[in-house]
Amino acid sequence: MKINRRAFTGLMGTTLLGLGLAACGSGSGSSEGGATTFVIWDYETETSAQAIAWKRAIEIFKDRHPEVEVRTVEQTFEQLQKNAKIVLTGDDVPDVMEFNKGNSTSGQLASQGLITPLTDYAAKYGWDSALPASLQTTARYTEAGLMGAGDWYGVPNYGEYVFVYYNKDMFEQAGLTVPTTLEELESVCDAFVAQGIVPFAEAGSEYPMGQLWYQLVLTQADRNFVNAYQLFQGDVDWRADPIKAGTERLASWIGKGYVAADSAGLTAEDAGASFVAGRHPMFVSGSWWFARMVADIAGFEWDQFLFPGTDLYPGSSGNLWVVPANAKNPDLAAEFIDITLSEEVQAVFAQHGGLPVLGDPTTIEDDKTRVMTENFQEILDGDGLAFYPDWPVAGFYDQIVSAMQSLINGSKTGAEAMADLAAAYEEGKAEIVDV
Repeated sequence: MKINRRAFTGLMGTTLLGLGLAACGSGSGSSEGGATTFVIWDYETETSAQAIAWKRAIEIFKDRHPEVEVRTVEQTFEQLQKNAKIVLTGDDVPDVMEFNKGNSTSGQLASQGLITPLTDYAAKYGWDSALPASLQTTARYTEAGLMGAGDWYGVPNYGEYVFVYYNKDMFEQAGLTVPTTLEELESVCDAFVAQGIVPFAEAGSEYPMGQLWYQLVLTQADRNFVNAYQLFQGDVDWRADPIKAGTERLASWIGKGYVAADSAGLTAEDAGASFVAGRHPMFVSGSWWFARMVADIAGFEWDQFLFPGTDLYPGSSGNLWVVPANAKNPDLAAEFIDITLSEEVQAVFAQHGGLPVLGDPTTIEDDKTRVMTENFQEILDGDGLAFYPDWPVAGFYDQIVSAMQSLINGSKTGAEAMADLAAAYEEGKAEIVDV
């Protein structure tokens, strides 16, 4: 599982054995001489919910089109991130491919004319009415490549979000129950600190700490703030609430010992493994950790709950299906995308621990998987996905990591750390808005 960069930014890519892009000479779809080859590029591991669900989608597609040869080419997230703009300018392209969402990824390809507008297909197949609004945000881009408006350039068929994994045994031994308010959560943390236990498994050198910071900001925020921060539909005041309140709360949590003093140098893997080992009662991170928890936790009972005191949560659609502008079979690509959104394929997502965007949670047999899916549906119904804190501008991930480290080690105050972020944010925003 690639926990490094992927989880903080909502990236769902994992490193595969895949083929290098430069070596994909037979990677393009074709329909010459009466024979049609339909080519799919993705970067999911064979055991992931995505790969299992898409395998079923391919089987359905083949049943509908026995005359079409389907070829899947395994890439890696890193290959596509680095080389997509170069490869997609040629004719040796897939018919449909998995790609990351956001201004600097799918938005950039859209603004450069490298992927096909899918608005007409969205209307034809009903994606524009079936998918929740917060998921449609990641699918649509302006001519400048800004997420949230304009034509459809991609289609999500699974989701992801951040919640709290917790050690049920540690809670029960301390006589504590799942908190339902932010104040109750702080009382739980105080109780653990009093016992010499650091409440949160955290990491400052990668994404988890930034997710916690953003979640605390979101407890004081509304959709207008999210739209201003993520979509530039308004100005963001880095010296005022909700950013000021969320940052001050995080700084107070650090001071109270809710986060380990040495966590500034820890990675996401360190944090997750520490929770798995039973050293901390809580871990705030995403649904991409779920399969890891199921597979690796053996010494205690665990469960999950939504972060209390908020209606907004870090999360988004999963990666998008996009259709290269030079694809040979765009109509078949749209049909395949629609199959991945079918009731049958969405049910496969659900049964294997994925988060279907159009699934029925009541059909899920495993209790933990069903709760995770039901909670996600609750967030979707409330328009509660707030995306990820580093999405707005290029390079912001590293800036947020640096700010979080400075808060943990006390080298900067909350106001100083936010001033640094404000400068980077405004500079990046100007580069996008002024295009």
